[in-house]
Amino acid sequence: MPDPKRRSCCPVSCTLDLIGDKWTLLIVRDLLLGRTQYKEFAASPEQIATNILADRLRRLTDQGIIEQVASTERAGRSTYRLTKKGKALKPVLQSITRWGLNHLEGTEVRLKPPAR
Repeated sequence: MPDPKRRSCCPVSCTLDLIGDKWTLLIVRDLLLGRTQYKEFAASPEQIATNILADRLRRLTDQGIIEQVASTERAGRSTYRLTKKGKALKPVLQSITRWGLNHLEGTEVRLKPPAR
């Protein structure tokens, strides 16, 4: 039975509805690089607005791509991590990265995992 919330059953369309905006994959990128805290996502060079960041984290959590867990470093704080479903996006990001490096002049990989 088709999901009434979806525009179609096309897997490209359904995937883009979930991760196709300009912020969601950047959050996944940061998680893959080892960032786990809200403040780390907010400090990314793309400068995501805090209201959008909060919305995307909530959406990714609701869809089972990330999970929010209590911080082991600071009481009362949360951290985020990718679920198995979220980790499955790694080859997608790797392909997008390779495509950008090969086809978009001036692109380069600058972000590194945070020092801990």
